Amino acid sequence: MNSDFAPTQSPPGGFDPVDLRLLALLQHDAAQSNLALAAAAGVSPATALRRVRRLVEAGVIERQVALLAPQAVGVPLAALVEVTLDRQGAEHLDAFEARAVAEPRVQQAWRVSPGPDFVLVVQVADMTAYHALAQGLFTQDANVRNVKAYFSVKRAKFETALPLPGHAGAAPAPA
Repeated sequence: MNSDFAPTQSPPGGFDPVDLRLLALLQHDAAQSNLALAAAAGVSPATALRRVRRLVEAGVIERQVALLAPQAVGVPLAALVEVTLDRQGAEHLDAFEARAVAEPRVQQAWRVSPGPDFVLVVQVADMTAYHALAQGLFTQDANVRNVKAYFSVKRAKFETALPLPGHAGAAPAPA
């Protein structure tokens, strides 16, 4: 076992405090240099690099991306869309999910229960663009029974960081 991952505590997920510090720092700013990351985490650059690589290889860090301002790139209209299918067999759910996931204007696709079968987060330029999306993704699918869209009038919070034990915003540890 790599000594870099030997836990000194047993938080959920089996991460030690250094792993959690690195994860918290990367969730805040994944573009920082390894040198800056190591200094902020209080470890050597080699240790920071080794641990981050291990977290990536383990699938804990899925990917590192740039978050764009929707208005700046011409897609300011966000909608949360509930979709209910007529037939809910696995093949029907899978088919709709594949179509939704392949659509670039669909930012997130969640299969949910109870209630609708899917909740989609959609980002488009305007109502004309939403109408085109609805025609292609919902109206032309004979299996879509109901679509209910909620259009955002204000984004009060948008966060990508997950709460981590022992860090601000983290859920309290069980007693």
